[in-house]
Amino acid sequence: MSSSHNPIRLFETVVDECPYLDDRKSASILVDPDHDIEPALFSMLSRSGFRRSGNMLYAPKCPTCKACISVRIPAAKFSASKGQRRVWRKNTDITVTLEDVRFEQQHFDLYLKYQKHRHAESSMCDDDPQKYIGFIESDYAASKFLCMRIDQQLIGIAVLDQFEGGLSAVYTFFDPDHSSRSLGTYAILYTIKLAKMHEIPFVYLGYWIEQSTKMDYKRKFKPLQGYIDKTWQELDL
Repeated sequence: MSSSHNPIRLFETVVDECPYLDDRKSASILVDPDHDIEPALFSMLSRSGFRRSGNMLYAPKCPTCKACISVRIPAAKFSASKGQRRVWRKNTDITVTLEDVRFEQQHFDLYLKYQKHRHAESSMCDDDPQKYIGFIESDYAASKFLCMRIDQQLIGIAVLDQFEGGLSAVYTFFDPDHSSRSLGTYAILYTIKLAKMHEIPFVYLGYWIEQSTKMDYKRKFKPLQGYIDKTWQELDL
């Protein structure tokens, strides 16, 4: 792979157990961390199925499996389902602000509370603030916190990246005490609203695995496009 300036080196990770499907093995390709990632290159890679975790850009390259599909929503064509409209109405009391990505103890406390409730056994459940900010921030992405509050109390944050032609939902975490509000779905709905307002064509949701119940919520955003055989095509869901 090459950019307009110089070739991009890609590295393969070691094969490991798949975190989503019990009987599968997983591996990824990583963009050389020493490569200078410019906005145009980040946009191109994001539109080609790569995802960001901190400064790391990666895509799945599993030895015997192609279950991971990069998916995106064409914002102008999106039509909310009955359930999604219900989630939107349920959260009309939420105030949403877009804020700079930065470390704040309040944000980190919320992140830890979410991880301990949802992913207690995960390596992400770590009280080291440097690991948290290393996962959230990057040196090259135009990122914002989509902050959700009720009566000035912070209840959720969605990390959003913007690049040419897209908004990317990087990660969402929220107060488990408000789980009944379906804040993950609400954050995506609000991101689609932003995309429509600013005439941004697509909202990227990362990877979707048909057999994974953890990712089932993504199929409910329709129409949904998948990056298959190096082309975007509408999924028949």
